[in-house]
Parts: sequence; C-alpha cells; structure tokens
Amino acid sequence: MEKFKKISFLPADVLIPRPGTDMSKWSVVACDQFTSQPDYWDKVKQIAADSPSAYHIIFPEVYLEKGSADERIKKINKTMSDYIKSGIFTKLESSFVYVERKLPGGSMRRGLVGAIDLEAYDYKPGSKSLIRATEKTVLERIPPRVKIRINAPLELPHAMLLIDDERKEIIERLSSQKSKFKVVYDFELMQNGGHITGYHISKEDAGEIAEGLYTLMKNKDFLYAVGDGNHSLAAAKECWEQKKKTLSADEAKHHKARYALVELVNIHDDSLVFEPIHRVVFGCEPESLIKELDDYCSKLTGDEKTIKYVYGGKEMELSIKTPPGELALSCLQSFLDLYVSNHNCKIDYIHGKDVVLRLASSAGNIGFILPAMQKCELFPAVSAGGALPRKTFSMGEANEKRYYLECREI
Repeated sequence: MEKFKKISFLPADVLIPRPGTDMSKWSVVACDQFTSQPDYWDKVKQIAADSPSAYHIIFPEVYLEKGSADERIKKINKTMSDYIKSGIFTKLESSFVYVERKLPGGSMRRGLVGAIDLEAYDYKPGSKSLIRATEKTVLERIPPRVKIRINAPLELPHAMLLIDDERKEIIERLSSQKSKFKVVYDFELMQNGGHITGYHISKEDAGEIAEGLYTLMKNKDFLYAVGDGNHSLAAAKECWEQKKKTLSADEAKHHKARYALVELVNIHDDSLVFEPIHRVVFGCEPESLIKELDDYCSKLTGDEKTIKYVYGGKEMELSIKTPPGELALSCLQSFLDLYVSNHNCKIDYIHGKDVVLRLASSAGNIGFILPAMQKCELFPAVSAGGALPRKTFSMGEANEKRYYLECREI
C-alpha cells in the first residue's frame, strides 16, 4: 500500500450495480457533453425512465441554467441514498477496474479505474504537483459543482487522467492478463457509445501497476495530466479542502473525501485521438464581433496564424499575430472571454464541425473552427508553460467520452 500512496493512485471500494441491473440504462455519458443539444438528454431521460440509472444521480449541464437547481440537487442526493439503502450495488473492496471500451469507430481504448489522492492535485497556475490540470480552470465553474458534490453520498467519475507511458508497459499489459480477472460488466452503451467491459483487479493483483507507475514517476516532471473532467476534480478538491478544516490530522489521512475516483488512460493508447473543441457564440452580431477581434489582434506582435470562422452559411479566415510559442487559441479565447462579458452573449464549446456549421447557420450566431492539437505536445507543453487555454482539445468525440458507471461512497 505504501507504493500506491507514493504514486497517489490507490485501490478503492468500487461500487458496481448488482447483477440483473440493465447496465445499458444505468450508464450515461459525462454531464458536460451535448450541452447545446437538449434533445440528446431528452432521449437519455426517456431511456432511463424509472430504471436504476446514473442519469438520476448526475446533473447534466444542459439543465444548469434551467432553474430549480437546488431542488434537483436535493433529489439527486436522496436518490443516491435510496440506491445505497436498497442494496443495488456490489462492492469491490480495495480494488481497481480494468476497462476496455470499444469506441463507435471500432478502436479499443484501455483504462484503469482507481482513486487519486487530492492532496497530490493542484489546478492552480504554476502548479508543481504530481497531478496537474491541462487547461486553465475557470474559477466561476467550480461553485456550482461544489454545490452538487458537497452533500452527495456518492461520486461517479467522468474524469480521465493521462499518463505518458510511451513503452505501453502499465495499462496495456493488463490486456494480455485479463483472462485471469473476473468480468464485472460487459454491455452496449446507450446512444451510440460503443461497448464496454470491466475486469475486477484486486489490490493483491495490482503490484505490477504500482511498480510501473512508480518507475514512470521517477523519470517525469509530473505523473498525471487531467485530460477530461478538470472542473469536476477541482470541485472535489474544494470539497476536500472544506472538509479537511473540520478534521484532525489523523482523521484527514484516511477520510473518504480526500480521494476521487478517476479513469487512468495512457496518452499513447492507439485509440486516443485529440479532437479540436470548436467555439460558437450565440446572440451576437457576427460582423461586429469579427471587426473587434481583428482590432484586438492587431495590437499583438508575433507569429502569424489563421483562425477559421463561419456564420450565415459562409466559412472564412482571419489572419492574426500571436506571441511566439502561443497557440492562436490563446488569443481567440482571451478575446472571446472579454467579448461575451461586455456584450451579454453566450459561448459554448462544441465537438464536431458539423454541429458548429448547423448552430452557426442561425442568425446572431458565429462559429470558430479550430485545428487539433498533437497529443505528443501535451506533457511537454504543460511541463514547460503550465495549463493550456481551457477547452484546447478533446479526447475523442462527445459520444466517446467516459460514461458514468462505477461509484464510490464519499
């Protein structure tokens, strides 16, 4: 256990819905997906209906601004408690879950579910922690998530953390050993999410994992990069910091709130493709926005880059200059943050060019189409310059994101 503590990735008491549960109704995609497509979540609600489902114990972000948030959170917490009391879960004590996810395109993504020590995670700029954010954390996005988590008796992970294991010696090795592990779930995910299989790995069977991560840690500036779910982890961190103030030093060493369940994925997994995250601004005057963006960027010096934008059925380009070494996105995001604040507009972050084109075809909307970041650039970029602009990249399309499945009592 000491080695697990040193790498800050530990076995957990993982809760899995008991045999007989309709898992295709239980498991739903991460709450921060399809935020501009309420029809997707209407369909999830229809599928989940009155069955046990993660849908009933998460807060899809598409509903965050719909009002009655406090009532929804109370209902979520009550449903969590009811699920625990009714015994719908099987507990895998002090365990990991090895996950194989066949994505809709046919490729296989491999991951390992376990608990991170939040004491080793710091999302602040300039962090030198073992677990680091890859994108700038928007502080205003943390309180709503804290509100959801602070009194919740369960957590469900959609956070995916990356390791830089170029030799593929840690997670991938489990694939060749999986025949000796018990299958704890195996089913089709709803809404074209692909197929997922989970294997139970006890603490006693996880020695090679600990050794591999410990060896990797000795050769890295940091060990884990938060690929998805940084704001959810930031909320978990804030909840822990609040809780810690009420505990003795000894109590704080072992308290459940000190940990957060995540899925670990190797950045070199063949299935892992970095997709761009595009921007759509709603309720603006596109021509005026572009003129202000051009004026904003004309005051900058540096390398010339191109930004693509679309509105009214027209796709165009704007040349801008950015400081040496910075992404064009850095300039664009800084401008958009100011613009939406000053003009009372709304911005959303969109997966898929086709969705951008559809949304930007409506009057008063404009879309920005961005290129993909190379995944080999991520760890060096975070190590050298800290967190990237928020929503710089996405690990796959929206329906390839992590689905809520495993739980843990907190």
